Amino acid sequence: HIYLSGRMARRPMGMHGLRADEARKAQLAARGEEMEEIQMAKMQEQLALFKTKLQEFAVKYKKDIQQNPVFRKDFQHMCGQIGVDPLASNKGFWAELLGVGDFYYELGVQIVQICLATRAQNGGLMDLKDLKVRLEKRRGKAMQALSEDDIERAIRKLKVLGRGFDVLPVKNRKIVQSVPVELNVDQSVLLDLAEACAFVVESKVMAQLGWTRDRFQAAVGQMMNQGLVWLDAQSSEPEYWFPGMLPNQSAV
Repeated sequence: HIYLSGRMARRPMGMHGLRADEARKAQLAARGEEMEEIQMAKMQEQLALFKTKLQEFAVKYKKDIQQNPVFRKDFQHMCGQIGVDPLASNKGFWAELLGVGDFYYELGVQIVQICLATRAQNGGLMDLKDLKVRLEKRRGKAMQALSEDDIERAIRKLKVLGRGFDVLPVKNRKIVQSVPVELNVDQSVLLDLAEACAFVVESKVMAQLGWTRDRFQAAVGQMMNQGLVWLDAQSSEPEYWFPGMLPNQSAV
């Protein structure tokens, strides 16, 4: 008898083995594709069911969706979870069923009108709460109630018109921008600093942020040219005012 110590070396796989291995891999790949197709079909079936249920829900609670801003916001969120956009067009199933397409279209037109009418007063920046008050005055009590979320959704739809309309987060406030201006980092910082009292002073900004005078003037100078900032040179030190940050603008 002949005894071999250790494990015997594996024999190299012949052509038959290679073909069998490739066949197994092809079979596994085909099985994987089949499972993916089955899962995709189930997902599409579930999605179709969700959309049907969503339509039934919309029919049942149509009045609440139209008249209650909080309910409308929750409904919009629910739609977004399954990729349905009732605002995609002011025509079609959702618009005919709920009238939401027309609602946001009309709201968008009113937002544009107010922003254009007040641009000389605020330079194209307006507090979202101020815009809401102006919209409610314009629309009257007989119209559907609206929320800040409604206004933001309408503004997002206005972006198809090009650069200009946007909502800027400024600390605890939201500012509606209606001019085609992209604020750089320094200008956004100045906007944040102006949140409390609606103006900034060069010396305080330099002391607080460590900026040079040239850096401050470069940032504020561009905003002055664009009408976003006004200069008050009557004070002991010049004050750079952001008219859109002033409180109670809706009373003007």
